[in-house]
Amino acid sequence: MHKIVSAEFLAPDIKRFRIEAPKIAAKRKAGQFVIIRINENGERIPLTIADSDVNEGTITIIVQGIGYTTKELNELNTGDFISDVVGPLGQPSHIENFGTAVSIGGGVGTAIAYPTAVALKEAGNYTVSIIGGRTKEFIILEDEMRKVCDEVFITTDDGSYGKHGFVTDKLKELIETRKIDFVLAIGPIPMMKAVAEVTREKGIKTVVSLNPVMVDGTGMCGGCRATVDNKTVFVCVDGPEFDAHKVDFETLTRRNKTYLMQEKESLNAHQCKSMSIEENLIVP
Repeated sequence: MHKIVSAEFLAPDIKRFRIEAPKIAAKRKAGQFVIIRINENGERIPLTIADSDVNEGTITIIVQGIGYTTKELNELNTGDFISDVVGPLGQPSHIENFGTAVSIGGGVGTAIAYPTAVALKEAGNYTVSIIGGRTKEFIILEDEMRKVCDEVFITTDDGSYGKHGFVTDKLKELIETRKIDFVLAIGPIPMMKAVAEVTREKGIKTVVSLNPVMVDGTGMCGGCRATVDNKTVFVCVDGPEFDAHKVDFETLTRRNKTYLMQEKESLNAHQCKSMSIEENLIVP
């Protein structure tokens, strides 16, 4: 059992947890993830390790409640316990001094980009961050990024904060005005694909972090298959980071929709159960 040391919402349906996991905290590296199971009957879900504190023996995860299990996880609070936390899993981010490195996070993807941005700065890179969100309230980790990056730019789809537009708009501006040596893009598949298309024509090394259906985190189930450079890879053991210019985003999109109907049914059942519990609560 792993105790939740702290829990706070950063944005609507996006919650940050600090969890006791001393062995994982001591070993994890940027880009790696854990598999979490809330209780012994629960679903296993992969979550990137956003940060860790070796002295306190904790890891930080940031969760967006979009399905049954993530919404159930976001109902937990400080002092509650999580049944299983397994990791660190996956290959660490490849870190070197590229020169000028741009980290792009779309929505909760910023939580995944953050630890790699930290590592890139520690390696001597001039670090730039582009944080994107639908609206101002979905911009997360801005303060944290400003502490580790030389420059931070904000974009929102509706123009409510920062630059009105998409992360790719700001990326194009940067590419036109300076030399960019490396780009990391993490977020929704359409966003990562769009970034890859922008950097491909300029020959800029670009990496994306994939988040397909994943069960065991060891490659046995095969659920996390993706196509990279016309070859089948298992994201949980070969990734999660890959060369953006070699990822087959169309196949990835189709695979991510495989269990969409089952996920909706599970979520609806959870919401009905929650409503039933609320209706039966006795309020003094």
